[in-house]
Amino acid sequence: MDQGPGMDEEREQGQERLARRERDVLALERRGFLGPGAKERAIREELGLSPVRYYQLLNALLDDPRALAHDPVTVNRLRRVRESRRTER
Repeated sequence: MDQGPGMDEEREQGQERLARRERDVLALERRGFLGPGAKERAIREELGLSPVRYYQLLNALLDDPRALAHDPVTVNRLRRVRESRRTER
């Protein structure tokens, strides 16, 4: 199975690509949602996940360097939000 040039090199450097579901989670976070429950509905319908599981995956992604490399704007924004909520507690 040919994985394309540079795949072995990327794996050696720990730069494997995000899985489809992980990319979809980040894509969903880039979108804006209107009205109550719209985001939760999209999570269930588009990703087939419960909102609780979605947020567990998202929180883990924020600490994943692959996610930062894939979408630095979204990941950094969400890290700032997470940190501000932690300091409020």
